[in-house]
Amino acid sequence: MAGLEGSEQPRRRVGTAAVRWSPTVEDELALKALELFGNPTLGEVRLPSRPESAAAARRLTQTVVLRQWGLSAQLTEHAVLLVSELVGNAVRHTGARCFGLRMLRRRGWLRIEVRDPSRGLPCLLPVRELDTSGRGLFLVDKLSDRWGVDLLARGKTTWFEMRVADR
Repeated sequence: MAGLEGSEQPRRRVGTAAVRWSPTVEDELALKALELFGNPTLGEVRLPSRPESAAAARRLTQTVVLRQWGLSAQLTEHAVLLVSELVGNAVRHTGARCFGLRMLRRRGWLRIEVRDPSRGLPCLLPVRELDTSGRGLFLVDKLSDRWGVDLLARGKTTWFEMRVADR
């Protein structure tokens, strides 16, 4: 399990209120993703390193953050976007056959991790207004409260954390 050690970027955020979940077609797809890949709150789920896995990761994130944890729609939207960015980086830049996704919740925080076998560190680049790529870590930096990378014996875990209001 990757801890809070390693490279870390602190951020401030205000809490958001939880919203009630209602079923939609997207929720049905999210539940199917949960059945197919497993629950990332119970342990790391493995996804194939293909572009279409980003959709599965987004669905899993939406299901966990909104439905299982009952957090706000805005927080869910931000978490889904950031997962998509980390998964996109893992798929595009690591050359791996698969990657791992894990979600953790502790008092006042949620943490989402993407693990891949590459030890190449992601790089936060300056972003200009007309840039069409390279914004992923910029978004992670702006929308999360903390993010970082834990180097492992074989690979790395890139993670972000967001403050959540506990009820």
